[in-house]
Amino acid sequence: MRFDKEVYFYTEKSDYNAKTGDYDRLEVSEVPRSASVNQTETAMIRMVYDSIPQESLTVRLQNKYEKPFDYIRIGEKLYKVDKRIDLYTKQAFIVSEVQHGR
Repeated sequence: MRFDKEVYFYTEKSDYNAKTGDYDRLEVSEVPRSASVNQTETAMIRMVYDSIPQESLTVRLQNKYEKPFDYIRIGEKLYKVDKRIDLYTKQAFIVSEVQHGR
């Protein structure tokens, strides 16, 4: 298994704007990691989602990422974590694409 894809653990800080009733994005930070990224297998999709989402990927890391984050960015797309699998030293995430205004 090759860990040849660059993924970014994406965190954004925002503040509530009472005038607009929305959150204003104040700061975005990204931490890069090398990962193995593949399409999620059908059996895992059924177990996690019970249906087929728009796009589901499996992201595997050689070393765990323990800090809090909001999304995982792969290329220009943001993904939310649907399932986190922690092994002794390795880690895997089942993620699905989210629509997010940047």
